[in-house]
Amino acid sequence: MRVSKVYTYPVKGMRAAELDNAVLTKHGLPYDRRYMMLKVRGDGSYENMAVASFPELTLYFPTIRVPEDGDARKGTLTITYKPPNGEQQTINLPLIPSTDGLEKTEVTMHGSPTQAYRMNQEYNDWLSTCLGFDAVFVHLGNNLRNVLMSVNGNAEPKANSWISSLTSKASELVTGASNDDQKQITFADCAPYLIASEKSMEDIHHRLPEGQQMDISKFRPNIIVSGAEEPWEEDLWAELTISRDTRISCAHNCGRCRSINIDYATGAPGTGEQGKMLKALSSNRRVDKGVKWSPIFGRYSFLPPSSEGHTIKVGDDVVVSKRNAESTQFGEVAPSAYGPDSLAYMIITDWPGLCTK
Repeated sequence: MRVSKVYTYPVKGMRAAELDNAVLTKHGLPYDRRYMMLKVRGDGSYENMAVASFPELTLYFPTIRVPEDGDARKGTLTITYKPPNGEQQTINLPLIPSTDGLEKTEVTMHGSPTQAYRMNQEYNDWLSTCLGFDAVFVHLGNNLRNVLMSVNGNAEPKANSWISSLTSKASELVTGASNDDQKQITFADCAPYLIASEKSMEDIHHRLPEGQQMDISKFRPNIIVSGAEEPWEEDLWAELTISRDTRISCAHNCGRCRSINIDYATGAPGTGEQGKMLKALSSNRRVDKGVKWSPIFGRYSFLPPSSEGHTIKVGDDVVVSKRNAESTQFGEVAPSAYGPDSLAYMIITDWPGLCTK
């Protein structure tokens, strides 16, 4: 097998930026989901913007530019808005903005809070004009969010693997790792990496009318692997090794949501068979009891410390270095650890479709 595509998503919900190579970190690919957009409600509070609820975000195309000296602090993130009817509009943001003097705001995703920085008004005015309602860009700066789930779907929780419950279940936080090795991510939903297989994409194409194909980027993967022998064999992948020494731990299945039904050309819910892909995929891909109402495509993955700082590139060899005897179950350790009042239990029973967006 080989690495066929590498995608990073500088702004959560917007289109991907394709990379030829990338340095891996335990928090994800460079620049991945460091920016996010928040809709300004009438009372001044903020609403997180993700592609499933704001399909128009698929009309925004980011381009990463790093100077020849490699100093990303001087880099630029260019965002081009391409409406189906109307003129394109473009803005340049700093790839890594200075947060000095920027207003802080709390951003909470699925019960996991962090601090973010509201960008200067010139950027927010551009975004609001394009969207047609008040919205702001925020950047993580040096902040991160705690991971919501066990980092190994087959692992049993240790006695000190979970931080204490808080009084409100809406604010409980489950990390699945000891406090000394707490897993953290950016504005990605559940894990630093999402890995998908081109071979399984072929099976999805068979669900469409003859001649139609679906863009795999709708599934928001970071690393796409080609050359698997069978569709859906990734359900049992426990670890991949890239170029002989870069290991990636495949921890959980990714339950999909209605975002895969979006027509990326129009920035609206899709029509025809491509607009029914969630239902089509549900016919035989509800294979994870942890997210029993969501079809599965892709593996949430983490980077072991030994692979920190390794570089991968398109074309690299990939082998399955560890396989599970049976499929992992999303959040399976949580109910036994905390029961029905914990956030982990809510993820399993009430939050299907926690896909990376």
